[in-house]
Amino acid sequence: MAKMTVDKAYFSSHEEVMADIAKNGYWPTTYVSDPSPELPLHHHPEDIIGYLVEGSSYVLGEHGERIELEPGDRLVIPKGAWHAEGEVTERMVYVVSIGNPIPFIEALMPLEPQSEWPAMPGMPAQ
Repeated sequence: MAKMTVDKAYFSSHEEVMADIAKNGYWPTTYVSDPSPELPLHHHPEDIIGYLVEGSSYVLGEHGERIELEPGDRLVIPKGAWHAEGEVTERMVYVVSIGNPIPFIEALMPLEPQSEWPAMPGMPAQ
């Protein structure tokens, strides 16, 4: 199965992000995350590449290994790769790109979380 990878210090400007997206042919959008709890391990139905523009946090790999994130890092999350977004303590901004032109929320839909989903600020309880 494919694994998530983090490319540290992959870019230093918006232009480099957009050139990388143009090269891979993905469909981009901007995602802003306010403070939120760590999520359970899960996977997505689509290939996703994210570029951290602002803020810092971490992601967990398929075996729970923690990888710190900072601006300039690129996350490559292939379809089906187990991972978890870490706790967000300050605003974070990503440019997120997906491999297929589908509604963004469908691409980011978490599948098979390995524990209960935490309560998210501003969202109704599940």
